[in-house]
Amino acid sequence: MSDLASRLAALRKQAGGRSPASVGADSSANQPGLSPNKVGPAPPESPMNRLLQKPGVDLAALRRMAGVRERLGQPRMPPRTFSRDVPGEEIAPGLRYLEQRYAWPDAPSELDLTFARLTSARREHVLHFDTETTGLAGGTGTRAFMIGAADWHDGGLRVRQLYITTMAAESAMLRSFADWIDADTVLVSYNGKSYDAPLLATRYRLARMTNPLTGLTHVDLLHPVRRRYRQVWENCKMQTAERNLLRIVREDDLPGSEAPRAWLTYLRGGSSGDLVRVAAHNLQDVRSLSGLLVEAHGWAALDARHAQEGSLHGNEK
Repeated sequence: MSDLASRLAALRKQAGGRSPASVGADSSANQPGLSPNKVGPAPPESPMNRLLQKPGVDLAALRRMAGVRERLGQPRMPPRTFSRDVPGEEIAPGLRYLEQRYAWPDAPSELDLTFARLTSARREHVLHFDTETTGLAGGTGTRAFMIGAADWHDGGLRVRQLYITTMAAESAMLRSFADWIDADTVLVSYNGKSYDAPLLATRYRLARMTNPLTGLTHVDLLHPVRRRYRQVWENCKMQTAERNLLRIVREDDLPGSEAPRAWLTYLRGGSSGDLVRVAAHNLQDVRSLSGLLVEAHGWAALDARHAQEGSLHGNEK
């Protein structure tokens, strides 16, 4: 036997296989009149086979431990449909408008703003607003492609949204938003003083329009929430405030950081699926702003009651 054949025979033996001679022996044993040669050793049984033959072995548990998914008998997930449909009414080329109303009969007619170091505001003057933008860094290269606003109107909460599906529609959106604002408007936002309002000011300036937000009272709820709860909560993000104060937990919410990608995908001919989810995210943002404002409205009375109870307990000692 040549040196190469000897090596191959050694490798087969290490792997638990059989040599060609043993294979020929099996075939000759099955044929009458042929004398069988010596049969090689049987291949060793694998450890997994020996384990499975033991009584009481849970095959499903072993599959879970090995990370093997049970695919048999499970229906296939339906493929995601491609759609370019977008909600709302087109009120100008490339500009769409959405409006929804929600019952809110118990909103206070006069809102106490002492929590924000202001006085008060009439309910009908308050405008909660939030933007969705093409980037998170701000600057002249970032534009708002969606503006949502909520106000109390006709005994309920009215939510209006504007969004653009072409770059050229930005000026029309800015003009429409300006029509919602007058000199008595009190703005309410969450981090809007640092982000939304300066960004809109830049866009109005680049469009050579008067900025309708200039000089208005602006209640940025992030700052009073942070003063009150930064030592209590893990953070003071808006969704943390929603969860703790309003008992709102968002499901299947598209994060605001994904909004630029969703809009640019649609602009480049992609699906509108995530853009629709951005509109739902923006809708919940402005609805939550109204709820957080009403919650903060009661802080002054709550703090006064706690202070009075504390003084009474002090007098009893």
